[in-house]
Amino acid sequence: MPTVATYNQSGVKVGEIQLNDAVFGVEVNEAVMHQAVVRQLSNERLGTHATKTRGMVRGGGRKPWKQKGTGRARSGSSRSPIWIGGGTTFGPQPRSYYKAMPRKARRLAVKSALSDKVNNSELYVLEEITLAAPKTKEVLNIINSFNVGDAKVLFITEGDVNVERSARNIQGVKALACEGMNIFDLLHYDKLFITKGAVAKIEEVLG
Repeated sequence: MPTVATYNQSGVKVGEIQLNDAVFGVEVNEAVMHQAVVRQLSNERLGTHATKTRGMVRGGGRKPWKQKGTGRARSGSSRSPIWIGGGTTFGPQPRSYYKAMPRKARRLAVKSALSDKVNNSELYVLEEITLAAPKTKEVLNIINSFNVGDAKVLFITEGDVNVERSARNIQGVKALACEGMNIFDLLHYDKLFITKGAVAKIEEVLG
């Protein structure tokens, strides 16, 4: 089992914790992580894009000129796709971008991302994060205590609203409840700060 240090909000080491091998010690599977990221981003697309075909464009009901005798090409509508103001041929239409992926594969992707954080020493376990009220400065103080520089930081808690609200105004920082943990954010952010309570919940679900 991987063993990592636990810290308080001031960045001081206060103990150690053994992480579940089945969650934080699996072999990193990059192919499954890539598939999971593509799936997540694809499923976030609305698919409401649309263009008008020649049957949807206003006008063009009358034949522009007679069929013969003008020396011009034959034309039946001024809303033909080859005309300015005409319809669009083969343009995008509303559709679903939904991609399916087996639950075991989705969970393996998250486990791989968490294990990769542990392997690269990018995971910090905090005993707890206690904020009396939403306060951006206090979250900044926590980050600065660990000397992570300009790294993008992700906080995962047991659902502390004050932490989530405090992180909103900081560029490159995001806070999530453990229930909202996802593969994209795990890979997008450089450093992961996670509370002991959140670790227990994650291990309970994924272990």
